[in-house]
Amino acid sequence: MAFSHQYLESIQKNHSFLVKQTHSSRVPNGRSADGTTLFTSSSSNRINTFVLPSDLLSSSSQDDDCRGPLTLTPQGTLVLPEPSAAIASCPYFALEHPSTQCLLTASTDHPIHLHHAFPQPLSPENEFDASIYKQPPPLATFRLIHSETERYTPITSLLWSFPGTHFLAGSTNCLSLFDVSRPDLGLSDVPLLTIKTTSSKGRSNNGAPTVGMKGTVSALAMQPLSHSDYGNAGSIVAAGTWTRNMGLFDLHRAGACVATWNVSQAATLAKIGGRGVLQTIWSPCGRYLVVNERESAGMLVYDVRGTHRLLACLGGRDGETNQRLSCDVFPGTNAELGGFEVWAGTKDGKVVVWEGVGMAEGMQERSYDFDVTEKRETAVGGTAMHLSGSVVATCSGSWKFPDDEDESSDSESELESGSESGSGSEDDSEDDSEDDESNSSSSESSSEEEGRRTIQQRRSRPRPPPAVVEETSLKVWSITACNAAESGHQEEVNEPYET
Repeated sequence: MAFSHQYLESIQKNHSFLVKQTHSSRVPNGRSADGTTLFTSSSSNRINTFVLPSDLLSSSSQDDDCRGPLTLTPQGTLVLPEPSAAIASCPYFALEHPSTQCLLTASTDHPIHLHHAFPQPLSPENEFDASIYKQPPPLATFRLIHSETERYTPITSLLWSFPGTHFLAGSTNCLSLFDVSRPDLGLSDVPLLTIKTTSSKGRSNNGAPTVGMKGTVSALAMQPLSHSDYGNAGSIVAAGTWTRNMGLFDLHRAGACVATWNVSQAATLAKIGGRGVLQTIWSPCGRYLVVNERESAGMLVYDVRGTHRLLACLGGRDGETNQRLSCDVFPGTNAELGGFEVWAGTKDGKVVVWEGVGMAEGMQERSYDFDVTEKRETAVGGTAMHLSGSVVATCSGSWKFPDDEDESSDSESELESGSESGSGSEDDSEDDSEDDESNSSSSESSSEEEGRRTIQQRRSRPRPPPAVVEETSLKVWSITACNAAESGHQEEVNEPYET
């Protein structure tokens, strides 16, 4: 999808939809299957559901210049007991069918829950207070319990793919397949299929070392069947771990392992870094696999047609941060280049785009980029393309750690006051030496009491917050022809709650 220089300038000024949030948010697989809804998870343990207006691209430029930013609130809000490690929306989500409007959530020390995307609060007058806010119970519960400790196994990734009868949950050295069509019938406590990604002993029965994928499964992606069936699911699942291991598993063969490899050597040769796989995503044709790592300056593209070899490295992205910077793919629209497109965010508030991915080997630099945030230190954590290619959603937010100047100044003032009091006591001791000798025990006891009081005051002193949330926003950008960027409009969305 080629852009002219004028379009890149106008797209930075005229984005079609703006959501400002008071909490750090991201968009992990944040669009619904029908492209009408966006899901965001924030640091406030909330999942918000935004429905895009039907006239998003139909307004004229004259109206956009006259009117100010519009305000839109989330149509649905889920309050979770703990931060959500992964969410997955229904693969056949349709805005006209309420029965399909649901999503899976995985929180720490809790089972997997199936929620309605638009829950009606039971206490609307207290929906701003998370401690009093009440919402309907989950539609279904799926438990994965460790047999030895009887604790809930932490779920780090979820995959709910077409046709939607089953979903896959990733944990440490394990993949669990659940049947979502039969919840809470005595069958959801135990998964239908448990796939061990590696052997606990590391060797098979005959003593030969086993081939596996060791580590916590942090990313899951289902291979599409073909270019025409993009969005549907096949049988090959690509899984990645925080230990930088990759694996392909065939669900049609009871989760048989197709291939495993490690990406550390390839990333080292490409000089892009990386500290664990955070996302795996297939190309629209299902031939290539894009591996996105944390703290990496690029992404790896593998050709999975038989050889599973490294095809290319997408460079030119400033992603060396501990935040999650996800990406998305779209079928290529440039007939000359071919291949497909990759859209990804950076830590300095930009979105970078690679065109013609899959058509060249070696290092491939970005085709173009554009600014998303006003502040360069705000990272773009999520990027989601609409299936039509007309709009792209970006989610940005970052943390800022305050300086310790106040604490250091307080400590210096305390030391100065202590030294002054000490000098004064020395002067008094020179004048009244006899009184000091007689009352030495009482002065020592009083000093000890004062020391205890100061320690208690320091402990009771409220500590400053460890981090401050910077600018957070959800923006939907209009993507049109090269010289048709003047038709974009802007809307502003504020969350209906505060910290």
